[in-house]
Amino acid sequence: MRILVADDDPVVREVVRRYLERDGLEVVETADGPATAEVLARNEIDLAVLDVMMPAPDGIELCRAVRAGPHPQTPIILLTALGEEDDRVIGLQAGADDYVTKPFSPRELALRVASVLRRAHPAPVAEEILRGDGVELDRAARTVTAGGMPVELTAREFDLLAFLLSHQRRVYSREQLLSEVWGWNFGDLSTVTVHVKRLRAKLGAAHRIETVWGRGYAWGRADSGDDAANSGAGEAVGRAD
Repeated sequence: MRILVADDDPVVREVVRRYLERDGLEVVETADGPATAEVLARNEIDLAVLDVMMPAPDGIELCRAVRAGPHPQTPIILLTALGEEDDRVIGLQAGADDYVTKPFSPRELALRVASVLRRAHPAPVAEEILRGDGVELDRAARTVTAGGMPVELTAREFDLLAFLLSHQRRVYSREQLLSEVWGWNFGDLSTVTVHVKRLRAKLGAAHRIETVWGRGYAWGRADSGDDAANSGAGEAVGRAD
């Protein structure tokens, strides 16, 4: 995802860029209205963060121009030092998806960017039927077959198998599986080991749960180097003037 950060304060741009890049986003920076308008016209971004008080055209004018132009769907967050309710309403009426008042927490802005992106680019619906090496899992019916024969799984065994089939040939550590499948940030890692052992026994010859020593588990032979990605709110930036 490519994010435009438009602000005439280089410190604001630097801090916001740093936080957004931490989230894996690509950042394009501009310092005034004309340069920002040029980037917006090319429609090469997924979201724009616009400073209301930039040299003309300002953020409000640019927001209105985008909404009236050929690419009105571009998500926009306004940065404003104007805290009065009427000023916020003007920004929203201009078509902004959200606004952040200066001075602001860059972490909060990054979270708002992520939230607007999720609304603008919803994740695809998960596949209902997952298949791998003779195993078929139906999410809706909560059923599993291996080699054409039904397999009875507990709810957690089912969720673990669904996760592995959804991420075939990717290695996940026990800590990551505990977080992704159980939703726990801490706990007994042997819980994962036991469930993997049970899955292997129940799937029999059809199971493809590989142990990658020193790294974790994968469904199918893991691709070389294809590990699962491992996963300053107090800092405030932006002039209040």
